Amino acid sequence: MFDQREKIALFIDGANLYAASRGLGFDIDYKKMLRSFEARGYLLRAYYYTALVEDNEYSSIRPLIDWLDYNGYRVVTKPAREFTDASGRRRIKGNMDIELAVDAMELVDTVDHFVLFSGDGDFRSLVAALQRKGRKVSVVSTLTSSPPMISDDLRRQADHFIELANLKAEIGRDPAEREARIARRIEAEEAAAAVEEDDDY
Repeated sequence: MFDQREKIALFIDGANLYAASRGLGFDIDYKKMLRSFEARGYLLRAYYYTALVEDNEYSSIRPLIDWLDYNGYRVVTKPAREFTDASGRRRIKGNMDIELAVDAMELVDTVDHFVLFSGDGDFRSLVAALQRKGRKVSVVSTLTSSPPMISDDLRRQADHFIELANLKAEIGRDPAEREARIARRIEAEEAAAAVEEDDDY
């Protein structure tokens, strides 16, 4: 599937990958992901696409975005739009498909193998366009979640389908790491609170 001589680029639909990995019950370790694909060929670029809700004082995705930005990923964001649907419910819309497609087409003369982390059927036309330019496209998503997170049209169009569940051991975060990180954060918060109490005297 991969050739060591290939120039590889990763295109990660952040929201889609998050939903797929959550459906499989694991978190992605993005450092392991880079190492995994660096071992498969010459990893030229790794892009991560996500929409951000800008009006929130704190966004839970902001630490991840910052980490990715400093650790080998090109992060592409745009503000999510908030709207109220016909039934009066608050909804957030933040589609990054166009940005991803434009960036992929700009690299078509440089990259040999595109790896798309998304199951969104809207990318079928992009995959076909890249293939017409003589490029190989692998799609990473999952059939094993309920419901499956991969569009049948996209899976059929791709040169290779990579089941995300099969990458769990390679790119999944160890659950013990998360628990240790949460414990360290709680300790740090408690220590900061103790320092603030001392400052009050």
